[in-house]
Amino acid sequence: MSATTIPGSERFSSRPIDPEVLIESLDGTLPVHTVTQKQIDDLDPLTYEVIRHRLWSVTNEMGETLKRMSGSPIVTDANDFDFAICDEVGQEVQVGLYNCMLAGAIDLAIYWTLQNRVKNPGINKGDMFLANDPWVGGGLHQNDVIVFQPIFHEGQLFGWTSAICHEPDLGGVGLGSFSPSATDVFSEALPTPPIKVVRDFEVQEDVADAWVRRSRVPQLVSLDLRAKVGANTVGRKRLLEVIEHYGADTVKAVMKRMMNDAEGRLRGKLKSLPDGTWSTSGYQDQSHEGDRGVHKIKLKMTKLDDHLTFDFTGTDEQAGVINCTYAGLRGGAMLAIMPMLADDIPWSAGGLMRCFDLIAEEGSIVNATYPAAVSRAPIGPAWALGQLVAECLSQMMDRTVEFRDRVQAACCGTHDTAVMAGLDQRGEVPVPFLNIVMDVVAAGYGARPKVDGMDTGGVFCIPMGRLPDVEMTEYLYPLMTLWRREEPDTGGPGRQRGGLSGSAAFIPYGTEVPVGLVVASAGKGVSQNGGLAGGYPGNTAVGIVARNTGVKEGFAQREVPFSLDALRGEHELQPCYGETLIAPGDLLYMHWQSGGGYGDPLLRDPHLVAHDLAEGKVTLEGAAQSYGVLINDGDVDLAATDARRTELRAERKARSIAPANGSGKSHAPGTGKRIDDNLVAIESGGIHVVACAHCGHELGDPRTDETLNVAFFEGPSALAGPHVTAHPENYVDAEVVFRQLSCPNCYTAIYSGVVPSTHTDNVLDLDRYVSF
Repeated sequence: MSATTIPGSERFSSRPIDPEVLIESLDGTLPVHTVTQKQIDDLDPLTYEVIRHRLWSVTNEMGETLKRMSGSPIVTDANDFDFAICDEVGQEVQVGLYNCMLAGAIDLAIYWTLQNRVKNPGINKGDMFLANDPWVGGGLHQNDVIVFQPIFHEGQLFGWTSAICHEPDLGGVGLGSFSPSATDVFSEALPTPPIKVVRDFEVQEDVADAWVRRSRVPQLVSLDLRAKVGANTVGRKRLLEVIEHYGADTVKAVMKRMMNDAEGRLRGKLKSLPDGTWSTSGYQDQSHEGDRGVHKIKLKMTKLDDHLTFDFTGTDEQAGVINCTYAGLRGGAMLAIMPMLADDIPWSAGGLMRCFDLIAEEGSIVNATYPAAVSRAPIGPAWALGQLVAECLSQMMDRTVEFRDRVQAACCGTHDTAVMAGLDQRGEVPVPFLNIVMDVVAAGYGARPKVDGMDTGGVFCIPMGRLPDVEMTEYLYPLMTLWRREEPDTGGPGRQRGGLSGSAAFIPYGTEVPVGLVVASAGKGVSQNGGLAGGYPGNTAVGIVARNTGVKEGFAQREVPFSLDALRGEHELQPCYGETLIAPGDLLYMHWQSGGGYGDPLLRDPHLVAHDLAEGKVTLEGAAQSYGVLINDGDVDLAATDARRTELRAERKARSIAPANGSGKSHAPGTGKRIDDNLVAIESGGIHVVACAHCGHELGDPRTDETLNVAFFEGPSALAGPHVTAHPENYVDAEVVFRQLSCPNCYTAIYSGVVPSTHTDNVLDLDRYVSF
């Protein structure tokens, strides 16, 4: 869909608003409880800590209520949900440790409700509102459904609570409300701005019936609705108990202090980090079914004093299903900021979000205008932009001793969506089923400067994420899982290795009719899980439907296949976005993404590679090809390894284009201020020049250079290693290459990536390294 806005749709749009301005706009029609700055300042520390922890326990109980009442594995197993306590105008005081992307959108729905629902239908005691409109907020796409309520004390609006989770299906053309061919929102689930679903503490059955009627799995959606109402009911009762015990003014003062403290602590961290500007770009390969394009997301991050600015100007126009609204833009930024910068700060998101600004052109992938298709928002563009934010934050923090342990290469670049739906014939009466495959939550984390990435550690945006139980999946759906396992050689090679990804294979089992399949995932032609400081990207994703496999016939012979090679029949490579059917004799194979590596893999301790081989993390081929380590009978052949690594560096030199300019000066290795694993800034004549940290070769002088003088190589993507899909042309028309930048003296890798050949190397910009 082009970036054309339908007239009138701008009303259904929400942005942050100054709390005082919002209160003034109410014009006294809704009494609001607030406190003065003096009341906040006069809080004694003990009272503050006691009430702060009480509020944390309230949110925890809300989360437990939602999990216990929901029947959806998306909530009960994968933990794709969250909840919050907000102040009187919707600022988030406390959010849960579940899907932290949602923290970027919850308050937006409350702002919009205060601006548009006070007079009609009114905001009253005993109300709850329901919404799934990504332009209004609350969630990042239509399947994120929020139920939120105002809480009144003595006739004044005191605060809000909310509960939100991903729903398995809310209608639309595609299964699970994912339409891979969508070019606008009208092919997706209907976005619904806030409507009153509870009035005077009673669920409005007409509204609830209208809501669940749209779904292919109405029982689950109905149960989730009641679960969110229940979570809010618990939140209201517990919060009012805290107010009754300590007084409304004291509790509100604590809520305000919590946000102020979170803001202050984050600003304090930012002050201790270097000022500067960092830029990067990422890609979505394909935008919808039939598309073969590559779509760019561009980011320039500027850090000045205690504030961050994320500027996405230059990002491609909205296209297909790979768009997110402002809520997704904000949620993507929170994906990186909360775990990387605020991991030791209580998640009072309302305070944390005061520390950064977002700039994005309307009508772009990351700030789409209505009626763009946005079903892919949280696990497409929002996730991707969050990875870019994480990359820039890592490059900034890598310069410091204090924050270096927070540096992390990219984790898996997306959640590989697969929706399977059909007819469950295991009972006396066949019933429809719909399963969103959540096994892909077992993704790899990015490597850090001192430790490897976590293998199948989860996804970055859900700190408390979990894998579904295989037996429970088979109990709920007519499916059998033939295997689910970690895959060797998938973690991005580096001095520290990226965390491994996994694969799984499913067959229909308990149904004799074809099962519908919708797939939606990027990162198959172009890497989304890049490394840092010369580290290689993790594996690219692969999806295959194997036809006429003979698996069930093999069961009769007591044969169970454990690899694709053991299957007969045709293997159909799945696109990033598409729909097909899986017959009873077919199989779905999914291999999802891992984490990127950190540092040049030729600098990895050979004994760590041998340990990885013994643990099944790498193969002999991977050890030799990616790390230059030769192993005999489990032991490292050090002499042969040294020779192999020398040979690989010579290959880098032979295939690379040396810089045409450069001073050729040499500095003592190990001197200067650290930039990252490979680069240092050395003071020379009152300015800083950039040099190789390993050999001291000077790479850039700002008096004469605008970019780093490095050796340049570009070749087939398969040269990145056995974990990278060898044929990106199966997915996109653009040329995709393995690009490597190296020191032209010692040929240590400074940058390694699998990118379109048109990719601009932001890493070469010299000014990003000399702003000390």
